[in-house]
Amino acid sequence: MQCVILAAGKGTRLLPLTAHTPKPLIEVCGKAILQHIVEALPVEVNEIVLVVSYLEEQIRAFCGDVFCGKRVQYVTQRNPVGGTGDALLCAKPLLRGRFLVLNGDDIYGKEAIEKALEFDWAILAAVSQTPERFGVLVPNTDGTLKEIIEKPQNPPSNYVNINGLVINNSIFDYTVPASSTGELYVTDMVNAFVKDHPLKIVEQTLWLPIGYPDDIEKAERILNDQKN
Repeated sequence: MQCVILAAGKGTRLLPLTAHTPKPLIEVCGKAILQHIVEALPVEVNEIVLVVSYLEEQIRAFCGDVFCGKRVQYVTQRNPVGGTGDALLCAKPLLRGRFLVLNGDDIYGKEAIEKALEFDWAILAAVSQTPERFGVLVPNTDGTLKEIIEKPQNPPSNYVNINGLVINNSIFDYTVPASSTGELYVTDMVNAFVKDHPLKIVEQTLWLPIGYPDDIEKAERILNDQKN
């Protein structure tokens, strides 16, 4: 099974840390974010597809052809501001059947990813006390996804989108328009996909997004507490 890791962004919110280092290689607890991600992947995942752009030569040198025992392929996102949907489309020629999709700047718990693989299609969700700041998942009564609503004033649930998917190539059958900023979003593709497919919502209890320098200290505190 393959895992697509979206690792093309510049990480401008993490400046100055990302001035000379791509965000996936920023260290948390002495280990690159990208390594945390790969180490959380289930054994079923034997190949990684890395979508890269900003300072991509560093990522290629860091991971090589085999990383943490998993084969690695690379694809360059030529339009790094094209959005997550554009990044996923860049990986399309390399993908076969069912695959995982994860962000390259978030740390995920292993157990929920393993649970997600029990379903044909699944989406990882975190419980948030401030869901209005995120894309909010609206569940059906059977625990599958009805839709994702971006930053609603009155969130219909506390489940937020953390950009973790178990999906297959049929996601590419759904053509969606770009946003007003010209970006193409995976969430729009997912909203089209779930009209025809049951996408199971799986709660992720460990989700550490690294968006700002302060997030590194928070993540290190949580990870160290888990060890003790």
